[in-house]
Amino acid sequence: MDTGAEDAELERILDGIGPRLRALRRERGLTLEALAATTGISVSTLSRVESGKRRPTLDLLIPLARAHRVALDQLVAAPASGDPRVHLRPLRKKRGSVLVPLTQYPGRVQVFKQVPAPREPEPVTHAGYEWLYVLAGRLRLVLGDREFTLRPGETAEFDTSEPHWFGPADANAVEILHLFGPHGDQAVVRARPSEGP
Repeated sequence: MDTGAEDAELERILDGIGPRLRALRRERGLTLEALAATTGISVSTLSRVESGKRRPTLDLLIPLARAHRVALDQLVAAPASGDPRVHLRPLRKKRGSVLVPLTQYPGRVQVFKQVPAPREPEPVTHAGYEWLYVLAGRLRLVLGDREFTLRPGETAEFDTSEPHWFGPADANAVEILHLFGPHGDQAVVRARPSEGP
């Protein structure tokens, strides 16, 4: 590739970062002010980067990637490296829970493999919709004033505006797939098990 073509490719990549950042922020329903509070980057700088009036630098992109929970190369649309392997990074949460993000699609359904640690129920509410699928162990789910125990292969789905909490049902570990979507997202069943004779 000649120098002119390389320069044009670099310009194309840099020009795409601002619109990509704006789209991510809007998909998440964030204002510039909210993003500024999260990242420590001024509203004017964020606005200038999104509009392409300021070139993004690493010291701006790194906190933005963290705030949007995406890999840095997703912000810059770096060319694929040719390595098809997925390198999952488990996150150790407070109180011992382990969370493994399986997707990185801001503003869309997020999927996690999770091993929640034993703890006392503390129901929470927030905007969104969740699905839980038990892979191993038994999961205790508290929804409002109702309580359920889910076993391997069982699924629960609920609107997170209802007070909810989930964790191990007993002293044994429980492993789940945890899907979280923006408010209004719900599962659409396209196929059902065939009816028995």
